[in-house]
This record gives sequence, C-alpha cells and structure tokens, in this order.
Amino acid sequence: MDKPIDFSRLSIAFKNLDKSELAQEIVRERVGELFRKFPNLASHDVRVSLSMENSFSQAGPDLFSAKMIVQGSRYKNLILEKSAPNLYQALAELDGHLLERLNRAGDRRRIKNRKQKRQIKVSQIEG
Repeated sequence: MDKPIDFSRLSIAFKNLDKSELAQEIVRERVGELFRKFPNLASHDVRVSLSMENSFSQAGPDLFSAKMIVQGSRYKNLILEKSAPNLYQALAELDGHLLERLNRAGDRRRIKNRKQKRQIKVSQIEG
C-alpha cells in the first residue's frame, strides 16, 4: 500500500476562475502521481496556478491555463505553463510535459555525475 502524500508544500491558486473542489482534487491527484515517481519533489515548494482568459472586446472561446512552479534544491525554478480550451485538458498537457521536464532534469544530473567520474578516472590514469 502506498504511503500517504504530504501536500503541505503544494499551493493551488485560481485567477479569474471560481474555486473548484474538483479542479483542486485533480491537481492533487496529478501532483501526487509526480510525487510518487519523483520522491525528491516532495521537499520542494510546488505552486499551481489555474486561470481563465477571455476577451471582453472580442467574441470567442475562453482560454484556460495551468501553470506550475517548482522551487527547491534539486529542481531549481522549474516553470511550465500550458493552455487549452478546457481547464482539464490544460492540466493534462501540463502533467505530461512536466513529467518529461522532470525526467530531463534527472538525466542532466546523471550526465554531470558521469562526466565528473570520467574526469577523476582520467586524472588517476594520467597521474
């Protein structure tokens, strides 16, 4: 059984949008999934901003945005924003791209560590 996730460092803000328990629950569910895949993320401050933009001067569909800001030691100032005609679609796109972004950040760290180890080995061989 999975251990319960601590959401104390997660904040959800609504801009130009009424607060929705359903939207908050979906954010918690998606962020919780990321916390399970990336345990180091739990020690970071995670802010999610959900907003809606509509033009008063021009008729047309509303545009919903989901923006996530992750601040901490391992994932430094990671900012990602996605927009879609539907709030839940924007959240789904944000989730998918954030997973890719977090994987890439982990890859960068592994590559850096490998380079350092290779340099140590080369210096030991030469020395």
